[in-house]
Amino acid sequence: MDGRKVMLLTGASRGIGHATVKRFAREGWRIITCSRHPFPEQCPWGGGREDHIQVDLGDPNATMEAIEEIKSRLDGRLHALVNNAGISPKGPGGARLNTIDTDLRTWGQVFHVNFFSSIVLARGLQEELSAAKGAVVNVTSIAGSRVHPFAGAAYATSKAALKALTREMAHDFGPMGVRVNAIAPGEIETSILSPGTEKIVEGLPLRRLGQPREVADVIWFLCSDASSYVTGTEIEVNAGQHV
Repeated sequence: MDGRKVMLLTGASRGIGHATVKRFAREGWRIITCSRHPFPEQCPWGGGREDHIQVDLGDPNATMEAIEEIKSRLDGRLHALVNNAGISPKGPGGARLNTIDTDLRTWGQVFHVNFFSSIVLARGLQEELSAAKGAVVNVTSIAGSRVHPFAGAAYATSKAALKALTREMAHDFGPMGVRVNAIAPGEIETSILSPGTEKIVEGLPLRRLGQPREVADVIWFLCSDASSYVTGTEIEVNAGQHV
């Protein structure tokens, strides 16, 4: 096995995940990606196709089975786990699914992808994370702390739960030497933006959309030695949207 540091990233095929892959690849890391999609051909990083695992994180059995596949690709150490996968189902015509309209099965699927997979992967790979004194970053959202005009209720509550999980994980994984933090992006220029986002941007202190690379830089910070005494916190990456 080579001596490079290794990151496991879920939801790698576009947006923030894609930018994060490029950021860590630039630092010379080996990247293992998990996504329900096949390897995205437009993602240009070395060895990416061989280190891509296609798994539906909405399926608990598939997620647990993927852990053994991931372990087989590691040399006993995992330096970073970035739980970035997230789904936000819409109603007819792209309508926001609120607490009244969201089907119970949809709630379950959203929570499996956005919430449960994060702890299932971290718990399943705790020995590898501990051996590397690694870091976990959970990607939450501005929608986790307020009603958002586009993000559905299931998405929002799953992200709020993920913030609380970050605190609990930091407490439990800390004695292993593993740090656990979260980042909460706001309006980032990716394909999941809804029409009408420009009205939100007008009210942001910085008056602009964020770029995926700006989020990736904060993820990098939380996985690097620059944040070696930071754990159990959530960093807002949102142009002041939370103020």
